[in-house]
Amino acid sequence: MQFHAKRRQQFLNELAYNNEIKYFNEKGLPRFLKALHEPENDANDRDRISSVLADNIFSNYLLKYTAGESLDILRDNLIKVVEAFECATKYEREFEKSSEFPFFAFQEIDDFERIIQLISLAILLHRRELIPRIHSLIANSAYDGKDAMYEELITHDMPDRPYLDTWYHQVPYIHLLNATDDESSEGKISQLEQYLKIWYKSMQKATWHDSHLNMSEEGCGAYFGYWAIEAAAIVYLYNINDSSFRDHIVYPKDLVDFARELDKQTTSTLLTLEKLRVEGGKPCPQAGYWFTPAIPDSLRHFEQGEIMPVSADSHYGATIWQWSTEQSPPLSQ
Repeated sequence: MQFHAKRRQQFLNELAYNNEIKYFNEKGLPRFLKALHEPENDANDRDRISSVLADNIFSNYLLKYTAGESLDILRDNLIKVVEAFECATKYEREFEKSSEFPFFAFQEIDDFERIIQLISLAILLHRRELIPRIHSLIANSAYDGKDAMYEELITHDMPDRPYLDTWYHQVPYIHLLNATDDESSEGKISQLEQYLKIWYKSMQKATWHDSHLNMSEEGCGAYFGYWAIEAAAIVYLYNINDSSFRDHIVYPKDLVDFARELDKQTTSTLLTLEKLRVEGGKPCPQAGYWFTPAIPDSLRHFEQGEIMPVSADSHYGATIWQWSTEQSPPLSQ
């Protein structure tokens, strides 16, 4: 597929993109890594270099999304972005001499947007095991438990989070919060439409705002794509019909489609497994917990290929093992 047809946002120039990625991979990233590990570095050097490195790794990740990179590849590579921010947070806390110093400053809309983009990507790409690690970048800081939009996104995967009606940035995020509270489908859709309408203008103070205007053949500069990823996360989490706004320029519709398709695949797999039955004496077709009515208290874990036992009670008939819907060890174990 040609670049102009594959890209997800029309601002991106093919030559600028190719040069940007080539420079980062061949020169930028190696230089950053070398500089980060220079033996004469002090805490300030490590803090400064690792922060710029993490920012560049995330920007290039989003740039690849904008250019049309496969979502399967992006799903696999999201861990590298999180690891880069974890490294930067470690060195920033070392420099600040505080184990709870936050990497992202919520009062800065650029920082705030970045962390909720990270969380939203973890939700939409089904990498939700990364959400506690993303939260650790600001955990126990002055920002922890203080912003309603942030809490709305992480509460689905982290229990016992506070319900808030306070925030650092009312505009534009109030529309997403309203969408979660509105009881009507029409109301939710209207709030999402309003959010997308004002999102870009609301980001005027972000360093990347209007950066597409400064793109050159040498590279993309500060541009990596303009994406309201958190809007897509709310659409997915609340199963909102996005047909009226899915073609909005800042709405990453394919992330929502991808998340919903993964849900279908997971459901299909579970339904298939629930129907699995195997006769005793034959190899186990799928690792997990199985049971058979022919043997009392038979629930146990089998590895794939392990031979399923046969009941010694010949009066019962054939020993048929069935896949258990409860894939956890019994309480007695």
